[in-house]
Amino acid sequence: MNYFLHGRPFLQDPYILAGTAVPDWLCVVDRRVRARTRLARPYLDDTDPRVAGVAWGVVRHHDDDDWFHRTRAFSELSMDFTVSIRELLEPDDGFRPSVLGHIMVELLLDAELIRTDPKQLDAYYRAVNVVDPDIVSQAVGRLATGPVDGLSRMIRLFCTERFLYDYMDDFKLLKRLNRVMQRVRLPALPTSFHDFLPDARRAVRRRMTGLLADERLADKPVVKQGEAR
Repeated sequence: MNYFLHGRPFLQDPYILAGTAVPDWLCVVDRRVRARTRLARPYLDDTDPRVAGVAWGVVRHHDDDDWFHRTRAFSELSMDFTVSIRELLEPDDGFRPSVLGHIMVELLLDAELIRTDPKQLDAYYRAVNVVDPDIVSQAVGRLATGPVDGLSRMIRLFCTERFLYDYMDDFKLLKRLNRVMQRVRLPALPTSFHDFLPDARRAVRRRMTGLLADERLADKPVVKQGEAR
């Protein structure tokens, strides 16, 4: 799952919504730092509701990913994309096709949800703009595996760039994908990759029911006992 699908049940709870984005923000800011369920759980009842909200969002993020990555639709689509991308980028026997096969499902699912109801994305960004980036950063500093530098700046940049809107356009999406490739130190995608995107969008559109079949819409996530993330 990606930012929008993670956060859209919490448009009225900005700090929970921000918490659902924290694990992905950390992948951009510092991939060595992790916000895990077991570390967030002690803060679910924090006396500061903003800290508790961030903690709930982190737990919800991992809970969502657990079921989403086990859905048949995700497994089949990501495998199909991986095979197609490997053929398109031949020769490429490294990790790039499998990384792309995974994230393409998530990004294009966000894109399809945004396409069908763009006003929800407007509401999503309004919610993120409500939170105090410094408060979120301080909360994450308490529940992450290490110190976090630059998270406040990242949140402000996230609000300024509003890059989730780019998922709707194939050329802009390709640029975003190449930023991901750069961040994970994989080769950039050629311009020809743009030709793959329309078919990939249609494939995700056909599997929407399966991808969302188990979508959890409860206000707060299930907190599993013995979770060691």
